[in-house]
Amino acid sequence: MRETHVRAMGWWMFAAGAPAVGLALVLLWTQDISAPVRWTLAAVVVASWLTGISVARGRVVGPLRMLSSMLAGLREGDFSVRARGAGSDDALGLALMEANALGETLRSERLGAVEAGELVRHIMRLLDVAILAFDDTGRLCLLNPAAERLLGRRESQLLERTADELGLADWLTGDAHRTLDVALPGGAGRWDMRRTTFRRDGRTHTLLLLTDLRRALREEERLAWRRLIRVLSHEINNSLAPIQSLSGSLRAMLDLPERDDEWNDDIAQGLDVIAARSDGLRRFMSSYADLARLPPPALRDVDVAAWIDRVVAMDAHAGVTVEAGPEVSLRADPDQLDQMLINLVKNARDAVSEVAESSGEIVVGWSRSRDMLKVWVLDDGPGLAESANLFVPFYSTKPGGSGVGLVLSQQIAEAHGGSLNLGNRPDRMGCAAILRLPISRGDEESRTL
Repeated sequence: MRETHVRAMGWWMFAAGAPAVGLALVLLWTQDISAPVRWTLAAVVVASWLTGISVARGRVVGPLRMLSSMLAGLREGDFSVRARGAGSDDALGLALMEANALGETLRSERLGAVEAGELVRHIMRLLDVAILAFDDTGRLCLLNPAAERLLGRRESQLLERTADELGLADWLTGDAHRTLDVALPGGAGRWDMRRTTFRRDGRTHTLLLLTDLRRALREEERLAWRRLIRVLSHEINNSLAPIQSLSGSLRAMLDLPERDDEWNDDIAQGLDVIAARSDGLRRFMSSYADLARLPPPALRDVDVAAWIDRVVAMDAHAGVTVEAGPEVSLRADPDQLDQMLINLVKNARDAVSEVAESSGEIVVGWSRSRDMLKVWVLDDGPGLAESANLFVPFYSTKPGGSGVGLVLSQQIAEAHGGSLNLGNRPDRMGCAAILRLPISRGDEESRTL
């Protein structure tokens, strides 16, 4: 509060009491009393007047000074100061009460902000993701320990350095989400980079998050190798065990002194079994090779109605019903689409053959929703007992099944930017295979498997 305002308040109090004091002095001088008494009474009147001015001035100025000090403390971040005399019985008390409430609110918000900030800093320290923040001038203003390790320097050596000085200027431009080939003191390899912006102190900042893909890729590679070795071991052992057993039996039969017609039949049967198991192992390895060598799709214009009619016509069995949809064409590899739909129809055919009371009906149809084509293959077979391993390579519930058809079909769908899902029909017994493909996609969008 400015002193000129206090001084003016004092003069207004002086002026307000001056007429009454002047009148009292005039009345004293008109009374028939002795001079000493008159001067004494006059001094008492004037002293009381000045004392009242001083007390009134203090009662007004004191709370205002206290309120000013409290607001200054709040501005400096001191939320412990409280004003005395707060209450709702007068205007000044109400102002002090509101000031106290404001201080309590700011204290709670400050405490929450400090706790939230400490939580964020704790999380940043624990994350393996490298986090860096740059201000609007391109200077590094925030980083976590993972970023320190990546850049190979301490925080004190990195803060306030520009992105150009750190060699990270390219990270602040271009796509906000991309994969980087990083060669820094703390790491080299492929990293996933995400960039976004946030505001702090009224200024725009850039936030970078970098995730090391090497660990995730190595773990996925290990899991893939485990699955592959487990499947290969299972299939190879299933073929080698009978071959080994039959080879030993045939070797023992060669040592028999007498050889009759049954001996020749046993030798022939044993060799036939060995040939069958060897051929099964060859077909298994051939199926695996086909799965691993699926080429990228060669895109051409494909008429959906002609495609489905062509595949249905290949099926030698009756009972496939086509539910015609709208006229539509898409960019795809017709040979791969044929193979995918043949696999789905064959699975449906195998499913309906397992149920005696099945009508053997298979329904193939399609529809269009905006830029997506939906193709379905429905059957009235037994349905799916469990679907967790449907797209696991070489997993099959059918006797003699290779477990490759559905995996190959899924890869073809994903190579075309689509998806393949299998599930039980909601309205009746049976299975539904739902294929979704984008209708328009450029050649550059094809994926290399």
